[in-house]
Amino acid sequence: MTNPVGSATMVNPSGTSSSSSSSSSSSSSTGGIGGLTINDFLTLMTAQLQNQDPLNPTDSNEFLSQLSELSTVEGISQLNTSMTTLSNSMLSSQALTSASLVGQGVLAQATAANYTSGQALSGAVQVPSGATSVTLSITNSGGVLVDQLSVPTSSGLQNFSWNGTTSTGQTAPSGTYAVSASAVVGGSSQAANTYINGTVTSVTLGAAGASPTLNTTQLGPVALSAVQQID
Repeated sequence: MTNPVGSATMVNPSGTSSSSSSSSSSSSSTGGIGGLTINDFLTLMTAQLQNQDPLNPTDSNEFLSQLSELSTVEGISQLNTSMTTLSNSMLSSQALTSASLVGQGVLAQATAANYTSGQALSGAVQVPSGATSVTLSITNSGGVLVDQLSVPTSSGLQNFSWNGTTSTGQTAPSGTYAVSASAVVGGSSQAANTYINGTVTSVTLGAAGASPTLNTTQLGPVALSAVQQID
């Protein structure tokens, strides 16, 4: 038996087009999923119910299934929009925080630094537990050892400061100097991580999701995530 008023075709939530012989049709919304919003879906569903064959009614479970699918897709879209907004907000907050570090001192893991004559080159050594002695060695760009310093043996970060005076009593010229540390533990020598202080001169913001880069005079560019300590 044919529909007494007219036939109507149900619209799939994925956004495929539908047709209806009824005189009224729902306008699609450009903000909906695939051009179809929940309100559009309900309008079309109502039209189909009004025009169904009384002797062969449409299965209501099919309506509920399609409505549930549309709601899920639209909910995911709204969640993605919310997460994007949150991510942008966090990046803006991170940018403001990073900008406030300009002029501040930071401590980051490094094995070399740009030294300016007359100033101090400072940092710290990660001293292992059980160390009986810790020695910091400083070499110039030519690989020549210019000075050695003793570092406290207590475990953890132990500070050091080199005033630029070589082991011969001369003043070291400006340039790039390498630092390395060795600790004696249980009678054996082992390498220890070194950290150097730098002064932030500017901040470079990375791409979405990337950590900002702190530009320093002593260490060059340093990722914010690599900073061990902020003075």
